[in-house]
Amino acid sequence: TTILKGIKGLGFHVFTQTMAASSYSDPLGKGGLLHAIIGTLYLILIATLISLPLSVLTALYLTEIKGRFAGLVRFFVQAMSGVPSIVAGLFVYAVWMIQLGNKYSNLAGAVSLAILMIPTVSRTAEEVLKLIPSDLREAGLALGATQWRTVAMIVLPAARSGLITAVILGVARVAGETAPLLMIGMRAFIATPPGGIVDPATVLPVQIFLWSDEVSKGFVEKTSAAIIVLLAFLLAMNGLAIYLRNKFEKRW
Repeated sequence: TTILKGIKGLGFHVFTQTMAASSYSDPLGKGGLLHAIIGTLYLILIATLISLPLSVLTALYLTEIKGRFAGLVRFFVQAMSGVPSIVAGLFVYAVWMIQLGNKYSNLAGAVSLAILMIPTVSRTAEEVLKLIPSDLREAGLALGATQWRTVAMIVLPAARSGLITAVILGVARVAGETAPLLMIGMRAFIATPPGGIVDPATVLPVQIFLWSDEVSKGFVEKTSAAIIVLLAFLLAMNGLAIYLRNKFEKRW
């Protein structure tokens, strides 16, 4: 049903026009999703920059350092994997907006998505690092390199494809999230792309949520077109992750 309704609203204009000069009653060929697509990519980029260092360092701690708190860290990472997404939004809302008195911004949205990305990327990165042969580590140490230099110069480059896969899976995990963003205040319709890290924005899942309340036939088709675009993005991310995973496994 979504494909049958949304295919009518798909077109080149979906990726080149915003809704700044369009209204609910305009024909299907006027107005697009450019603002929501840019907002989605912008939010995911910030969330990735926040979560990637924390996730990789967590995976390195669990696989390379194996400190006294490794079991506790692994427990919390696994527990975070099962936390409902709205809890991440509630946490950011309580700290960022209530305690610190800030308004909604792209940074707040990115932090809520980063909280959801960290367990996915950490667990995948941990499994990838376990696949690296121990002979590589022993060879680096035998040449006189420190453990950290061995990790930085040998282990991480060898696991590069797998770590990229972990990031892609993390992106696919949060790209369709709506609940945490609605929880922190992303409810206003913003028809222009974001201007900065502290500016609000509209992302594809929230755009779909807001449009789903419109009963006009045209907006049902536009909403369905937005769903198709979002699903295509998610399928592309998962397909790319599977390709890189298979390529990485064949290498070893």
